[in-house]
Amino acid sequence: MFDLVADVERYPEFLPLCEALAIRSRKERDGKILLVADMTVGYKAIRETFTTQVLLNRAEHVIEVKYIDGPFRYLDNRWHFAATATGGCTVDFFIDYEFKSRILGALMGSMFDRAFRMFTEAFETRANRIYTTA
Repeated sequence: MFDLVADVERYPEFLPLCEALAIRSRKERDGKILLVADMTVGYKAIRETFTTQVLLNRAEHVIEVKYIDGPFRYLDNRWHFAATATGGCTVDFFIDYEFKSRILGALMGSMFDRAFRMFTEAFETRANRIYTTA
């Protein structure tokens, strides 16, 4: 599951509202990978692009996302992966954000809340497609 979430360039293929994702830079050090990425999300006529720093820490089974630039006042996002006794994986996902603009927050806030809830389903569906054998 770590690999599935870490493969951010594929997000436009399956995540709701994610229209594009571009990696600006990629650095590797001490077994960790640091990405700077631009994600474009859209809903109807509204499009917003924001930049984040993504730390992929495989050894600790953690992905941390830090907000750099875009329409938010802040965005905090973390993933933690833990193996289960049955060979599966438990994924803890946390996200908190606030838009800079009250108007944009009013227009997109409830849509973003629904989209982030749909992310769970989108990742589960993709995991089942990739990891489940027929």
